Amino acid sequence: MNKKEIYDFLNDKGISYETTEHEAVYNMEELKNVELPYPEDIAKNLFVRDDKKRNYYLITVKGDKRVNLKEFRKTYGTRVLSFAKDDELLNIMKLEPGAVSPFGLLNDEERQVEFYLDKAFLEGNAKIGCHPNDNTATVLLNTNDLVNIIKEHGNTVHVVEI
Repeated sequence: MNKKEIYDFLNDKGISYETTEHEAVYNMEELKNVELPYPEDIAKNLFVRDDKKRNYYLITVKGDKRVNLKEFRKTYGTRVLSFAKDDELLNIMKLEPGAVSPFGLLNDEERQVEFYLDKAFLEGNAKIGCHPNDNTATVLLNTNDLVNIIKEHGNTVHVVEI
């Protein structure tokens, strides 16, 4: 799904969301220059794989958090992790670098990517902001709506403390 298809999908499902269009951003540092309505709810997304290239994970945390892959591995019992290559991102989630998003899981036809979402997104106003598979916009929606979309699609979802 591209950006327009994500918007159509959300509309068809009756899911309420807010969109902020902006210049293309490729990392959290660049996103700081964008005026967003709820900057504390913006997601940082890490697309990683194990050392055997058999298991893929999307780890989503609040933008100001750091993820220690060694600690993640120990906590969640994975093999050694590293960032997936650009071609893996394109082949599996149909995304370009800089546009990694939980919405990319909707493009994962084989449902091979496990989604790890930091439970901090369910606290407070329970909102999450992420790209609509395009880094020129940010969509803010209810976290539970996003989790339900991903589960409905068939990817494994883990809501955990990261």
